[in-house]
Amino acid sequence: MIWFDLVTPKSVLFFIPMIREIEKRGRKVLITAREGDGYSEVVELLRLYNMEFVNRGEFGGAELKDKLHASIERQKALMEFVTIYDIDRLVCLSSVDANRVAFGLGIPVINFYDIPLSDFETNFKKALPQARLTLPLSTRVFKPFVVPDEIFLRFSLDEEQIFDYNFIDPVIWLKDFTPSFEYVEKILAPYHLDFSKKMIIIREEEYKSSYVDKKYPILYEALSDIQKEFNPNIIIIPRYESSYLKEEFPFAIVLEEKIIIQHLLAFADLFIGGGGTLNTEACYFNTPTISTRSFICHYDKYQIDENLMVWVSTRDELMKEVHNALSKKINRNNKNVLDVENLNIKEIVDTILS
Repeated sequence: MIWFDLVTPKSVLFFIPMIREIEKRGRKVLITAREGDGYSEVVELLRLYNMEFVNRGEFGGAELKDKLHASIERQKALMEFVTIYDIDRLVCLSSVDANRVAFGLGIPVINFYDIPLSDFETNFKKALPQARLTLPLSTRVFKPFVVPDEIFLRFSLDEEQIFDYNFIDPVIWLKDFTPSFEYVEKILAPYHLDFSKKMIIIREEEYKSSYVDKKYPILYEALSDIQKEFNPNIIIIPRYESSYLKEEFPFAIVLEEKIIIQHLLAFADLFIGGGGTLNTEACYFNTPTISTRSFICHYDKYQIDENLMVWVSTRDELMKEVHNALSKKINRNNKNVLDVENLNIKEIVDTILS
């Protein structure tokens, strides 16, 4: 049995095509997940895509002590649960708890990693805590081509343990995706939007994550000014709790229901994101994208260098780039470097199972 521990929304979307391919081959799969107060995206996505899973443990929140306590408790719960099954390998994306349990039980660990550092060079002082706690335990590691091998070698891996793939992670689930404006209209119908206005989609940074220093104010400071100056439809996709966003930005729509957000990104006039995954998705659709992330990682830098995204670090820079983006005509039909033709899921699964 192949064990997948899915602890982020991205890991759900990333691994679903692989899980389905593995199941096609007659292999059994076990999926574990987690949630917590103000953090339910993972389990909501799994339900949205009709994936069977078992919840074990919780998300620890923003405080380090709470994170550590939740992690210890989750490791205990996972250890007791997975020993019921005949598991021959773990596949995951930055799950500290599953890595520790699998390593302790002698289960081979296959990690996928696109962001080992909060840096686009090789500054090891910017190594993510998750990477420090998981990569050295790996039997194999898969990574996108934009991340240098040198980083993984410094995590005590040998060259034969490192496997490249030729795409940025979100492409694996976008490749066969067809956007529908009818879906957008249906989702937004309760809000009675004027679709003649520009539509701006907003996504916060993952400020409760251990690799983000603090909640940066740039995006929050600018939203009211963006509304006053451009009068767009502003739609916020909350990262955690949504009530404070509704109170602070009454002019915006705060989407609480779990939706297939890629439809919105494909038809937005602008996406402003503090994370990584949705930024890449927006770039894939040629939607103008502004990153307000507090750092630039390797795949961010690749998208910036390819003129698919801009990065800002101040409120004034953000306002300037919003103006630039909304004044340009979008060509949705142009293919860009993210649209990889020879993406081969079967080949990746072959390596996972070998």
